[in-house]
Amino acid sequence: MRVAQDSAPPAPSAAPGAAARTLLPTLVPALLVGVVTSLVLLAVGTAAEELQDVLWETVPDALGVGRYSVLWMFVMLVATGVAVGLVVWKAPGHAGPDPATTGLDAPVLPLTVLPGLLLATAFVLAGGPSLGPENPIIAVNVSLAVRVGLRAFPRTRQSGWVALAEAGTIGALFGTPVAAALVISEALAGQRIKGQLWDSLFAPLAAAGAGALTTALVSEPSFDLRLPPFGRPGWGDLLASLVVAPVGAALGMCAVYAFPHVHRAFARLRHPMLMLPVGGAVLGALAALGGHLTLFKGLDEVAELARDPDGWTAGEFATMTVVKLAALLVAASCGFRGGRIFPSVFVGTALGLGAHALVPGVQPAVGVAAAVLGVLLAVTRQGWVSLFVAAVLVSSPSVIALLCIASLPAWLLVTGRPHMQLREDGTAVR
Repeated sequence: MRVAQDSAPPAPSAAPGAAARTLLPTLVPALLVGVVTSLVLLAVGTAAEELQDVLWETVPDALGVGRYSVLWMFVMLVATGVAVGLVVWKAPGHAGPDPATTGLDAPVLPLTVLPGLLLATAFVLAGGPSLGPENPIIAVNVSLAVRVGLRAFPRTRQSGWVALAEAGTIGALFGTPVAAALVISEALAGQRIKGQLWDSLFAPLAAAGAGALTTALVSEPSFDLRLPPFGRPGWGDLLASLVVAPVGAALGMCAVYAFPHVHRAFARLRHPMLMLPVGGAVLGALAALGGHLTLFKGLDEVAELARDPDGWTAGEFATMTVVKLAALLVAASCGFRGGRIFPSVFVGTALGLGAHALVPGVQPAVGVAAAVLGVLLAVTRQGWVSLFVAAVLVSSPSVIALLCIASLPAWLLVTGRPHMQLREDGTAVR
């Protein structure tokens, strides 16, 4: 994620600590950007949910076909591939760059590209491919903030508007500005900062807070899975977290290493009207193997798993883990527009609950938090986001110490290795 020192619209003061009169004018633009980023996210999410209800409930009920029958899952995923393929083929700008080459660090796109990107994203969220909204929504919000912000304030810098839009969107996605603050702090770690850290965080944190609050007021998001209570950690919990987190990281790295090869295989088809429908067909076959819980971005499905941690066998959890990871890999490789964080949360949750089913001594909260941490470290390479998401899923302060320790061996497995993101020439980013 790009966060420059001039993360607020007006140019920063050269003084070691930015004066209040320098920071204060950034507040209103930051709050406006945060509110708008949240509204864009909510609008796309609401539209996708309405379309999902039609595609997966109204239409199959009218046809007398099972909502999640193998036939209907296959038909819907292929149809989603056709719909997205048409958008990528015909829409101005082809719905943005190849999603395999993008991450949370969003490019600034021409405004003519944004309608196609939003339409493709809504189709993906509604149709069932295993991708979340984060990457394309960040790209849309960044592009809007830069174009409108620079027109309204011509003397400001583009990087400031980029930082505000990214922070606001991350705050809206997770329903709290803490995630955005952690990501920004991580991005600033490699830069020479003028003045105090909170001077650089001031405007982005305001945008993140406005985005998070807008989302909370409108939709009341919650990442707490309400797993069985986790009390004081013991030695067994420490051992479990030290084993499960590296296993999750190793599993995630399998997808990372396969990513360039799978992407290259789909690229040989050359045309989006071949790549995306074929990708949809592969996803349909995977859904037939893993069941309907392995569809979509995964948050609602994660909540369903967590409602009954003992409702599936270790083998069933293992199947869902592998199938979801493969579905994420295929969807991200063949051209579907979307992000990888939320499907990775499902992969980690299924893995953690599978560890509990295999070894009952592994508490569900510990297994889930550690596994999600490991998978996210491999897929995103965002340490703070991985820790944050893993911790909020179980909503237990005592698990944070375990996660900090468990992150060490998991990080040793992923650091210095390829990322799940490609350069323009198809090679992996490192």
